[in-house]
Amino acid sequence: MTEPVNRAGYAAKFGAISYAIWALLHLQAAWAVYQLGRHVDPSMVQARLFQNAWNLACFSVAGFWIALTLNWRNDRCGYWINLAVISAADIGFIIFVLLPGYLTLWPGLLGPIFWLLGAALTTMAYTRVRRR
Repeated sequence: MTEPVNRAGYAAKFGAISYAIWALLHLQAAWAVYQLGRHVDPSMVQARLFQNAWNLACFSVAGFWIALTLNWRNDRCGYWINLAVISAADIGFIIFVLLPGYLTLWPGLLGPIFWLLGAALTTMAYTRVRRR
């Protein structure tokens, strides 16, 4: 019985690392959006760019903290929170930025790759332990 738990533990940790990498990429994106906003004349467009940078930073900090504290331990609440938060952030990015072609697929797919990897690994860990 310890083998599934060990595999679940490894999957949880690698999933947490994937989510943490996702978070770091999105902190970098938040900084880039903020810098873009600084070069726009004061207006509603600038305000929305700053708001978007803020939202990205908040998603990133929350995702990072949850990954390294809760997902790392294969916590049930952490699993659902990060799955929801990171999915919400990246689905919007894919729909509104990647699909219309405002960003090239590479490096644009880097975030979604780490999101899907983190989701797959934490799901594997979550379901493996829950089946025992």
